[in-house]
Amino acid sequence: MNIRNLYLLLIGILLISITSCKKTPSNNNTGNVTGTQGVDPPANAKDGVTFINSGKSVIFNLYAPKKTSVGVIGEFNSWQPTAMKNSVDGTRWWVQIDNLDPTKEYAYQYLIDGNLKVADPYTEKVLDPNNDQYVNTPSHTVYPNLKAYPAGASGIVSTFWANQPVYTWLNTTFKRPDPKNLVIYEALVRDFVATHDYKTIKDTLNYIANLGVNALELMPVSEFEGNDSWGYNPNFYFAPDKYYGTKNDLKALIDACHAKGIAVIQDIVLNHSFGSSPMVQMYWNGSAPTADNPWYNTVATHPYNVGFQFNHESVATKYFVKNVLKWWMQEYHIDGFRFDLAKGFTQFNSGSDVGLWGQYDASRVAIWKDYNSYMMSIDPKFYVILEDFASNQEENELANVGMMTWGNMSTNGEQALMSYNDSGGSWDLTGLFYNAYSFTNPYALVSYFESHDEERLQFKNGAYGNVNGSYSIKDLATGLKRDEMGAVFMFSSPGPKMLWQFGERGYDVSINDAGTGGRLGDKPPHWEYMADPNRHHLYQVYSRMIRMKTKNPVFTTTTFTYNLAGSVKFIQLLDPTNNVEVVGNFDVVAEPVALSFPSTGTWYDNFSGTSINVTSLPYNMTLAPGEYHVYSNTPLTY
Repeated sequence: MNIRNLYLLLIGILLISITSCKKTPSNNNTGNVTGTQGVDPPANAKDGVTFINSGKSVIFNLYAPKKTSVGVIGEFNSWQPTAMKNSVDGTRWWVQIDNLDPTKEYAYQYLIDGNLKVADPYTEKVLDPNNDQYVNTPSHTVYPNLKAYPAGASGIVSTFWANQPVYTWLNTTFKRPDPKNLVIYEALVRDFVATHDYKTIKDTLNYIANLGVNALELMPVSEFEGNDSWGYNPNFYFAPDKYYGTKNDLKALIDACHAKGIAVIQDIVLNHSFGSSPMVQMYWNGSAPTADNPWYNTVATHPYNVGFQFNHESVATKYFVKNVLKWWMQEYHIDGFRFDLAKGFTQFNSGSDVGLWGQYDASRVAIWKDYNSYMMSIDPKFYVILEDFASNQEENELANVGMMTWGNMSTNGEQALMSYNDSGGSWDLTGLFYNAYSFTNPYALVSYFESHDEERLQFKNGAYGNVNGSYSIKDLATGLKRDEMGAVFMFSSPGPKMLWQFGERGYDVSINDAGTGGRLGDKPPHWEYMADPNRHHLYQVYSRMIRMKTKNPVFTTTTFTYNLAGSVKFIQLLDPTNNVEVVGNFDVVAEPVALSFPSTGTWYDNFSGTSINVTSLPYNMTLAPGEYHVYSNTPLTY
């Protein structure tokens, strides 16, 4: 895709910014522990903690090959190490602890080789002495009854709780939208609501449901370093981040989405880990994981890595990743994953060569096919979406086994709405269509104009929009009308689509706004925008287009033509149920148009409510700058 290099530059800036958050391991010398050698864990002992005897006993099970000794420390033994047994093959350490209170939440860590304390990589919850104090505020409780950090501990600790509150799912027969009809709303919990919690989003779901979208994509929600983050700096993969609420709050949000016909897609980060991850700390040479670690590359194989890169050809990594995927799919009823930095799942070392990194990579294809097969074995209708940006050959091969890839059209969308074109055809919107990349799978491409990584369309309109006489795209009302035209063309193109939160009301705070902390800083939700008639009208246009897309089979047709390279852009969709003709003038001057409708007769304008009588072809008309129409044989359902 001709816009990928811009995307990679932007994600590179993000990743470099996040790297500064890396923490160093906690090395506290508390003495050696001698364990029993050559005894395998019980067959029912899963990774992490397994409850037995009605929660009065637990089995701890840690994968830690090549370690000399491992003990477990926690509130159940006054933080004095209990030696763990080593498996026959030397890779696992385990022990059973008895006489526990199933109603109590216990904190614990592992003591490795007598001097390293780490939390459990498989824990469902961590306590962080540096960040937990900021989860709740005097004015708002995000995580009620958060367990206090235990006396006598140091560093991040894990917890277990046998009889913790169980969530009862209310919607167990949810039917996911067909991928061809998928309209995804990407959201960052932190910025969508000022309270940064699942509960408030759950109470605000009518806003999203009324928009007509049928999928909510949550930016990373598993534990990441710090609190105030986009979430792409992960450290614990089985624990929801407490800054957004409890695990049952997250389940309740997913359940409520399903009740409204909205699938939930989780943005998941499995390219890398950050320094506070116990898996990184367990094998650490002072600057990177040691060569004998089971999971990570000692040197990253691609130019935009951040943190410490997983080696996805490692058996240990594959085992860990599949456990992570299965956990979220089954425990949280997630409907799909959007895999961050999917192109990074490679062992081919491209060094600093971005172009080389994006070329066809047979190893990467094999890795993704393996993970995809595993997910399909659990749930054949699960959505698998890759932030890949690799060669068309590679993405087409992945699409042919059911995976979808992101299609970044931000540059072209911005240029078209601002009414600028260059010799390279920068305002060409052809890339909205999957066949533009020789894809044959009609749901292969999730195309979008905005994502969390891209500048906001309306900010670009207001700051840089083209001007001709009294027609100025810099004017708010005019810029918002241009946003409407952009939505019409994006949602008219067949295949899944995505919009970034608040684009539907012309959000115009720059992604790099210095006053809000720059690129990664908190951005205000500006809910008051909905009181502006022009912004509210944009929301209504988004809503109508999304509903027309999801309710009318013509928008999933494979019989279409388009010309999206010029100032006046066209899309024609043909289907036995209806025919659609979309036209818009992206220039700043009026343009004559000769519309090649597929037939004469009456054509309905689905926004004005009027109709035109086409008596001969082509049909000649003149479009004012920014004028757009969605015509159809019969009125479209919405």
